[in-house]
Amino acid sequence: MSRVEDFLTAEEEQEIVQAILEAEKNTSGEIRVHIEAHTRSDHFVRAKEVFHLLKMDNTKEENGVLIYVAVNDRKFVIYGDGGINKVVPKDFWNTTKDAIELQFKQGNFKQGIIDGILKAGNELKSHFPWNSNDTNELSNEVSKG
Repeated sequence: MSRVEDFLTAEEEQEIVQAILEAEKNTSGEIRVHIEAHTRSDHFVRAKEVFHLLKMDNTKEENGVLIYVAVNDRKFVIYGDGGINKVVPKDFWNTTKDAIELQFKQGNFKQGIIDGILKAGNELKSHFPWNSNDTNELSNEVSKG
C-alpha cells in the first residue's frame, strides 16, 4: 500500500467530505481536497495544475479553494482561485495554513484538513454567500493522484 492510501482511512475521508458539505452549505464557493504521494514539480505549481485538472477554475464566481497534499513530500498547499484571492484578507491563506500545519505537526492529518476546510468555508460564506440559484458545481469527494 502507498502512503497515500495510508494517509486517511475511509472513515476519515468521509468526515472530510462531511466537512466540505458543512462548509459549502452557506456559500457558493467550492472546496476540494487532493492527495497524492509525490510531485517532481514545485508544490505550488503542482497545486495549480491539479486545480485546473479538477476543473476548479470553471466555477462561475472563481471562488474555488483546493487543499493539496503531497504525502511523501510532507508538503501541502492551499490554492484559491482569482475571485476569492481578490476579497480575502491579506493574511488569510497564512492563517489557514497555520491552522492546518498545527494539526499536521501533531499527526492529526484529518483534523488539519477539516480545520482548513472550515476556515476556508467561513471566509467564503462572508464573501460568496449561498443563494437559492446556487448549485454544487464540483464533486466533494477527496481526489487522489
